Amino acid sequence: MPHRHVLTLLCPDRPGIVFAVSGALLELQGNIVDSAQFGDPDTGLFCLRMVVDTNAAESSEHMESTLRARLTEFAPTIVVRRVDDRPRIMVMVSKFDHCLVDLLYRWRNGEIQVDIPLIGSNHPDCEDVADRYGIPYVHLPVTPATKPDQEAAILRLVEEHRIELVVLARYMQILSNDLCRRLAGRAINIHHSFLPGFKGARPYHQAHDRGVKLVGATAHYVTADLDEGPIIEQDVVRVTHAQTAEQLTRLGQDVERQVLSRAVRYWAENRILLVGHKTVVFP
Repeated sequence: MPHRHVLTLLCPDRPGIVFAVSGALLELQGNIVDSAQFGDPDTGLFCLRMVVDTNAAESSEHMESTLRARLTEFAPTIVVRRVDDRPRIMVMVSKFDHCLVDLLYRWRNGEIQVDIPLIGSNHPDCEDVADRYGIPYVHLPVTPATKPDQEAAILRLVEEHRIELVVLARYMQILSNDLCRRLAGRAINIHHSFLPGFKGARPYHQAHDRGVKLVGATAHYVTADLDEGPIIEQDVVRVTHAQTAEQLTRLGQDVERQVLSRAVRYWAENRILLVGHKTVVFP
């Protein structure tokens, strides 16, 4: 029975990369079943994602080291993993549960292939949701005075549970610069607008006051620059002058849950490559 792996590669663009990758995979008795590539003209970087079957029970680590050795001249960043491996994520939430509930529903039904060993929150409000899905819920209260200790506790949980991605599912706390740095490339946030947009409290009410015709949401990597991280996924829904702020909120929350779930699925399927200050997301 074939063993299926997903391979991603990022390196400076030049002729011969795909040829070299294909040759290395042939040596590993690999069969390419899906391939997507992109050369970014702004950064001069080449992005590649392949799905590969091997008849031999090669480990992902062995495939990755073999490919890296064969492609040394291209100075690549290579990641290989088994498709059936389930990366581990930690979901962080505050009081609004719509994104959390959607993620858990899709996780339980196999749409998002990850393991969720715990849910963290600065409030106890969503514990009943975690209980329904049988996932441990860790209450991490925070005040301005206790923020450093609370964030240290988050990092301990990430290490103890071997967390590969922290998902901020409407976690309404601004992460410190230090925590952003420690979680660089390993934390995704959902923002309640089609960035750039209305900042601060009651964003949908601000949008309503301005008579917007679109309500949207943006999933992005977390950085120390608030809501300025590389964008992964966005979507919008049309609205009219006749809709109230409460109706905009409901529509916006529906877009938020869909956008965040898609972003987490893209990440779990190794479809996202960070290229400078932006992302390449393969379909």
